[in-house]
Amino acid sequence: MIAYIKGNLAYTTPDTAVVECGGVGYEIYIPLSVHDRLPGTESPVTLYTYLHVREEIMQLYGFLDRDSLELFKMLITVSGIGPKGALGILSAMTPDTLRFAILADDAKTIAKAPGIGPKTAKKLVLELKDKMNLQTELERLGASSSSVVPELPASSDGADSASVSVIRRETIEALTALGYSGTEAMSAVRSIDIADGMTTEDVLKLALKAL
Repeated sequence: MIAYIKGNLAYTTPDTAVVECGGVGYEIYIPLSVHDRLPGTESPVTLYTYLHVREEIMQLYGFLDRDSLELFKMLITVSGIGPKGALGILSAMTPDTLRFAILADDAKTIAKAPGIGPKTAKKLVLELKDKMNLQTELERLGASSSSVVPELPASSDGADSASVSVIRRETIEALTALGYSGTEAMSAVRSIDIADGMTTEDVLKLALKAL
């Protein structure tokens, strides 16, 4: 209904931002990650929003990018997680970290978010993993930086994409076998730009250093 609000930042509280647009101040609930990245008072800002309607209550929830908004909308589809719970999760971890955790069945990492216990975290992983295409998510995550994760186009150094894909997958498997969580493994491998001629052993050594 309200895709985004663009205006000047009037003021903030720890969990809200008030944006003035057309002479109207819109109170928008935000995660801590957004609060820490907001510009100064009276500066222009755009927040992508979700309007939550419950009985006679209407509340806006906002984010600095559409990706975070879409993930928020996915989170509130999980039974037992409302808008405030979803904000708590996105305050505790970045969208990329949350996606890594879901794709890696890493409920333990998600359970660290405030108000999210182990049972709810497991339910979240179970319900959302089926809504995420592993390949699509890895491609999207990789496209957001120069360092990528499995099954992406060739690296900037010219390494064959198929070989790079295999190396990344084997490295992630090796790291999880060593006791690292799937989230930690994916994050470490993502930070490495695989050059032509590198082997799984080479990448594994670099990943271990990163960890």
